[in-house]
Amino acid sequence: MAEIEASVRDLVNRDRDCTEQALSQMGLRRKINLLITECKAAGGGDVLPDIGDRVRLRTVRQVGKPTGATAPR
Repeated sequence: MAEIEASVRDLVNRDRDCTEQALSQMGLRRKINLLITECKAAGGGDVLPDIGDRVRLRTVRQVGKPTGATAPR
């Protein structure tokens, strides 16, 4: 979905027709809303993650510790 959003944004910025991509994006949003509704109707009371939660869940790369490096002899 992020790719479609970026595509629509790019087309709008270049003053191009983005009807097809925008309709596709709206269709994906409808599907997500339907899935959320079905989840809640089935008794799902869990709090869904937002973007802040997703960013915090990413693995953190350690700086200064290259992987696969060998120590000098």
